[in-house]
Amino acid sequence: MRALLIRDLTVALRSGSGILLGLVFYLVLVTLFLLALGSDAALIDLAAPATLWIGALLSMLLSFDRVLALDHEDGSLDLLRTSGVPPLTIVYAKLVVLWLTAGVPLILISPLLSLLMGVKPGLFLVPSLALGTLGLAALGTFGAALVISLKRGALILPVLVLPLTIPSVIFGTLTLAREVGPGDPLPTFALLAGINLMTLVLAPLATARALSSG
Repeated sequence: MRALLIRDLTVALRSGSGILLGLVFYLVLVTLFLLALGSDAALIDLAAPATLWIGALLSMLLSFDRVLALDHEDGSLDLLRTSGVPPLTIVYAKLVVLWLTAGVPLILISPLLSLLMGVKPGLFLVPSLALGTLGLAALGTFGAALVISLKRGALILPVLVLPLTIPSVIFGTLTLAREVGPGDPLPTFALLAGINLMTLVLAPLATARALSSG
């Protein structure tokens, strides 16, 4: 597992353009929202939680098609599957590397983007995005496994994954909205945590099954 993580992380960091692309996309999206909302502080406060969550989601989507595609194209994935490495180990290694390279940079920049929007980052911003992006990484890896053999799988992948992210987006946005406005963010954060922890268990199992039968 450790050797696989190091190998995948090294490959991902060598092609660092994907990480930069996600960050730039996130920044551009938030900037566009700010320009569209104008100078109405109350409106920005209402829109900021959804902007940060949807921005993180769409930015991570840019990385999903690369999770398994490169290894599939050069034959590395077939070698891994025939080497005796458990499929679940392969899946979790891919998931962790995807989160570290695509999710963590978005989490780190989110407080700065929140300040850019004029909203003070709350205590739940980083934890909620950490849980959400982990769940998204699991769903993205699952979607990548389903479309790995399709010629235009990258086009279908967002359509498969986006509906599965709706619960996380709803409760993640509600958590941040209640933190800056009226309401208790803890119950929605607990629901967000439960959904994503369940996703981290079930999605890799389904992904490993897809890889084994693929």
